[in-house]
Amino acid sequence: MDFTLTEEQTMFRDLFRDFAEKEIAKVAEHTDRSEEPPTELFKKAAAQGFFGAPIPENYGGVGIDWLPYTMLAEELGKHCLSTAITVAMHTSLSAMSILDVGTEEQKQKYLPPMASGEMIGSFALTEPDAGSDAGSLATIAEKVDGGYRLNGTKAWVSNGGIAGVFVVFAATDPSARNKGITAFIVDAGTDGVTVGYREKTMGLRGLDIRTVYFDECFVPESNRLNGENNGWEIITRAFDRIRLTLAAVSLGAAEASLALGVTFAAERKQFGTQIANKQAIQNYVAEVAVDVEALRGLIRNAAWLADTKQDYGRAASIAKFFGARVAQNAANKMLQVHGGYGFSDEYAISRYYRDVRALRILGGTDEMQRFIVARGNFEEKGIKIQP
Repeated sequence: MDFTLTEEQTMFRDLFRDFAEKEIAKVAEHTDRSEEPPTELFKKAAAQGFFGAPIPENYGGVGIDWLPYTMLAEELGKHCLSTAITVAMHTSLSAMSILDVGTEEQKQKYLPPMASGEMIGSFALTEPDAGSDAGSLATIAEKVDGGYRLNGTKAWVSNGGIAGVFVVFAATDPSARNKGITAFIVDAGTDGVTVGYREKTMGLRGLDIRTVYFDECFVPESNRLNGENNGWEIITRAFDRIRLTLAAVSLGAAEASLALGVTFAAERKQFGTQIANKQAIQNYVAEVAVDVEALRGLIRNAAWLADTKQDYGRAASIAKFFGARVAQNAANKMLQVHGGYGFSDEYAISRYYRDVRALRILGGTDEMQRFIVARGNFEEKGIKIQP
């Protein structure tokens, strides 16, 4: 395989990088301090096609492949993880789930406004007592005349307060666990949908995370996504997408942390010389630089598998697991390079340090990625392990 970028891919990368440096970087600190999604920035990003980047042109998107899409996530992640993850949840989880299994009518209705950024998407799966174990969903979809009635609570819903549409998962056959889950497209503002207060979080303070309540919420059968009890397939494919996307976001965050540490080390003097001349600092920089390049290779490989229509789920889990650790390790080591200044919110490295911690939870915890990777190894021996 050849990972040399084509002329078109280079053009996309430069476009993403230019926008991120000129538009995202200048509002990232304000986004963190205000603890509000940068809605004006989203409008500018949508005008560039970022909210519809992987959506085909016939549905109003740009229609880029996985490799340039990961480069978009990387460049956004370099400057603001909240913005990067807002776009990732909208595209990789919500919009692409509709694209993946939606009817033509559903695609025509929802994808163009989602691609334009007019309608932000959200993905409502997690519940207070059902995180990694989706088979334990307590939200119930009861079949009624003309559709379904939803009752239940969804927790940690990213984009919850700014969403125009939710992809919601509910149990239609609770006794069947994973095989009894059905997905629905639910418009924001539908009777019976209540969006709770925004969660106060340690990091990702520009990401709108809410609890969403469904109380006798009627959803017409035309808004059922795929057939009844076929939701698990949607979940697994969506997780493959978001894991690869988050791996790329992690790469951007690690690169940014490394750049901050190198710049500080080149300028800061101790004992009569720049601290860049100290071997301990050099070791930190070298270790992070090696991890960054290793992560880039994992992402390129997974994107290549996805673009060539091969199974990329395990490769995405490997990249996501390694990427989250690389991002956290990079922020931790580069904060150490900053010394006491790194503990101050006046320096950007403290924001990265807070933000990257979530990457080891979002899109499936480290523990779930370990299980997925190990499962592949044991399957070669005919052993089916359980989480």
